[in-house]
Amino acid sequence: MATNGSNGEPGPAGAERINTEIVTLTRFLTEEQAKHKEATGDFTLLCHALQFSFKSIAYYIRRASLINLSGLAGSSNTTGDDQKKLDVIGNDLFVSSMRSSGRVRILVSEEEEEALVFHENPHARYAVVCDPIDGSSNLDAGVSVGTIFGIYKLAEGAKGTKEDLLKPGTDLVASGFTMYGASAQLVITMKGGTVNGFTMDNGVGEFILTHPNMIMPKKRAIYSCNEGNSLYWDEPVKAWIDSLKYPQEEGGKPYSSRYIGSMVADAYRTLLYGGIFAYPADKKSPKGKLRILYECAPMAMVFENAGGQAVNSKMTRMLEVVPEHIHDRSGIFLGSYEEVQKVIDIHKKHGQ
Repeated sequence: MATNGSNGEPGPAGAERINTEIVTLTRFLTEEQAKHKEATGDFTLLCHALQFSFKSIAYYIRRASLINLSGLAGSSNTTGDDQKKLDVIGNDLFVSSMRSSGRVRILVSEEEEEALVFHENPHARYAVVCDPIDGSSNLDAGVSVGTIFGIYKLAEGAKGTKEDLLKPGTDLVASGFTMYGASAQLVITMKGGTVNGFTMDNGVGEFILTHPNMIMPKKRAIYSCNEGNSLYWDEPVKAWIDSLKYPQEEGGKPYSSRYIGSMVADAYRTLLYGGIFAYPADKKSPKGKLRILYECAPMAMVFENAGGQAVNSKMTRMLEVVPEHIHDRSGIFLGSYEEVQKVIDIHKKHGQ
């Protein structure tokens, strides 16, 4: 006979124990705000607007194949990638949410050639950078895609132009990403804070705290990169990969290769299990492929706050790199602290 978990009394067969102390993202943000007496609530309201965007995009991705939202939309975005219908929808959702929040002055999106300045919010103190649907080329195959975002606080007297955002990632006040897979996973961190992971519960329509205070393993024998580009790699990168595949020490085992081809999915797995994700600059793309402002910097902040490292192809700390323009690109290595350190050490041996 089934019993009631609280008092041992008989209960209905298959009775579910109910957790009434669930920490939702809304509750989490409210409790965080209460820790800062100087808080005005603007940042919390902005995060609520972001949360709505994530929920909406997750909904449309789940229904994409049913209502014909996959396939090309007939245009290209600013970085030359063919736009998907969901790219357009995700971008429109983001723009609308950020504008209507009243807390955002500037929005930079991968899908918009220029920064969007919300003149109707002249006193808004925040700027948001985002890649609304990263990895969209994988949508038709049902591979996980995601949203990457970063939040900056505008300096006093900022004119509200895109130049206000040409600053290093060390100035980010918060960043994170959402992965839309079997379930929607949200990872968020704040400046100098911990990294927390939430899972979307479709039953109650809320993100639930499932991975509090995420800390990466210091090392893990897993690497994630597109080895199809190895013909174009610089010698230190080739030497690094060879050291993983063909260990020199006695009894050494080669690393496992895990590459999905969707940055958010690869980064999330690396964050959970450890290892390293790499997308280095190469002879074909000398500056790299990933965007500094809304892909590299936000991810770097998450990984550093979780105990990892992130550097560009020149072995400069990623969070210290200043983009030359809002869609500027970079190579990147991010992951467990010791795994990234191996890359740095090999580059030093090659005089780079």
